Amino acid sequence: MSQVLDFTGSVDFCLGGSLYPNPKESSLFLSLGNHADLYFPTRKRSRISAPFIFSGESFEKQQPSIDVLPDECLFEVFRRIDGGQDRSSCACVSKHWLMLLSSIHREETCPRKSSLSSEPEGRLVSDKKVKSFETTNKGGFVGSNVENVEFEVNDQEIEGDGYLSRCLEGKKATDVRLAAISVGTVSRGGLGKLSIRGCNSSRGVTNVGLKAIARGCPSLRVLSLWNVSSVGDEGLSEIANGCHMLEKLDLCQCPAISDKGLLAIAKGCPNLASITVESCLNIGNESLQALGHFCPNLKSISIRNCPLVGDQGIASLFSSVSCALKNVKLQALNLSDVSLAVMGHYGKSVTDLLLTGLQNVTERGFWVMGNCQGLQKLRSFSISACQGITDLGVEALGKGCPNLKQLCLRRCTFLSDNGLVSFAKVAGSLESLQLEECHRITQSGFFGVLVNCAEKLKALSLTNCLGFKDMAIGFPFPSLCKSLRSLSVRNCPGFGNNSLAMVGKLCPQLHNVVLAGLNGITDDGLLPLVNNCEAGLSKVSLSGCVNLTDKVVSTIAKLHGWTLEQMNLDSCNITDASLVSIAENCLLLSELDVSKCVVTDSGIAALASVGHLNLQILSLSGCTLVSDKSLPFLCELGETLVGLNIQHCRAISSGTIDLLVEKLWRCDILS
Repeated sequence: MSQVLDFTGSVDFCLGGSLYPNPKESSLFLSLGNHADLYFPTRKRSRISAPFIFSGESFEKQQPSIDVLPDECLFEVFRRIDGGQDRSSCACVSKHWLMLLSSIHREETCPRKSSLSSEPEGRLVSDKKVKSFETTNKGGFVGSNVENVEFEVNDQEIEGDGYLSRCLEGKKATDVRLAAISVGTVSRGGLGKLSIRGCNSSRGVTNVGLKAIARGCPSLRVLSLWNVSSVGDEGLSEIANGCHMLEKLDLCQCPAISDKGLLAIAKGCPNLASITVESCLNIGNESLQALGHFCPNLKSISIRNCPLVGDQGIASLFSSVSCALKNVKLQALNLSDVSLAVMGHYGKSVTDLLLTGLQNVTERGFWVMGNCQGLQKLRSFSISACQGITDLGVEALGKGCPNLKQLCLRRCTFLSDNGLVSFAKVAGSLESLQLEECHRITQSGFFGVLVNCAEKLKALSLTNCLGFKDMAIGFPFPSLCKSLRSLSVRNCPGFGNNSLAMVGKLCPQLHNVVLAGLNGITDDGLLPLVNNCEAGLSKVSLSGCVNLTDKVVSTIAKLHGWTLEQMNLDSCNITDASLVSIAENCLLLSELDVSKCVVTDSGIAALASVGHLNLQILSLSGCTLVSDKSLPFLCELGETLVGLNIQHCRAISSGTIDLLVEKLWRCDILS
């Protein structure tokens, strides 16, 4: 003891007593109790506050808190929680815990060890071993333990299936929500589809959010990023490293994503089958080269408005050994005739092709594409706003695509009747033809298609083709087009009675007739077509044909009421007489549109008076003569109605509308 008192050093120990003005600063030293006369200064800084408070000569116990633990300790705790419900409960404590939980990779978790395992290293019991643990009369394992293990195994199997779908839009698209999705979907089937549209301006989605998804959602198969400016190559690389089951990727207006991000996706996601890239200014040829080299399962690709994509990328993609593309969409790209030649030679598996706004492609490109004879499996081809599509190019495509069934030509200003007829002669498999804003197509080209595709053509559509002139055709046609089932003519002012009457003679098997915005047709032109339809019309749309009257509507109802299912008479010059005829003859009618027609309450009463009508959708928009008196009739029709449009019906009061909403609670009412 004397040696202690005679010690002169000041470093190793000191006399007892309080060294600090505030005796409660217990985190600065290690207390030894009220019997200690000296203390040793701490050599290492403490990372955890002491759970006791020093007060005079006694200690006061303080409530411990897990919040003071550093992230390293919390990480070790959280990674040992293997139950999805428990992890979700922990994530609800705070955003800090949520983000920490979402940062834990599935491979970093420590699965719960089962006492049932007979293996020396304490591995998880497999499904087969769990099934073998059965309770017997001669002792053995407790049944409840077996059930718990079975539940855990089944839960793990469910987690990898990816049943759930989540969509975040606008202000809801934040990293915190993605972290919550990452943690919360684990025990509920696993996340299979994620769509992020728009971004929160202040707390939008960043690479951190995608990192959470990548670490917690390995079952992700579909990812869509639209207008997400804060996500870059780092986030996409995390998806590539964590979501190897990804099958579909959509990128739209993502300026921070470049070839580096798509290269990571190509290498890390071998199951990628579909990719869409739109308005991504930093994605170019290198991405297409990587997709062609590393993605043997790629079946569908759509690229739009990407200025860095050129002939080199398209050539590398199609000429790849593993290329098996079936659906290809190329829009508003800086491509030349070289790309079309490559597609025509290597596109042996392509079945659907869409080309839009390829301003640098000439007639030669389409001619070479057809003559390469590589598009043997092409079934659907859509060409829009391509100046290079001419008569010569269309004919070459008809020869080089023997299995082509659907062709859509939009805004092809240099295509004329000669090219269209030449194509029809060589396209032996054509079933559907759509022409839109092709102003050099006239009556001659239209009927030339009907004559030369008489055996297989099923649908023909004309929209906004201004080159038509309604002239009488005096010469007879060699054969009828008995295969045509659907005819649609919209906003072609030159298409009149003569053309319509000739269609009626040529096409006796029509089922669907759509005539919209044709001011030149009258009852005299439509009646021959109606009378010659042998199979019975099922859909008739005469919207905007202002010169059609009750006469033709009554004829349609009487001749085809037994097959008619849909009828659109919007803006036609009809009255209650048409509704009376429809009520008496159209037993199968489910949709009726008489918007802006001169119908009254009497017409609505006629529809309700017959008990056999099964109307599901009724539109009376703009019928100013329909008033509150129609309330009981609409209620009777409401037994089958699921949609009712009474917008701009000024004679119907707000009180009547409220009653309709109350009584027709199963019906969607537009007022």
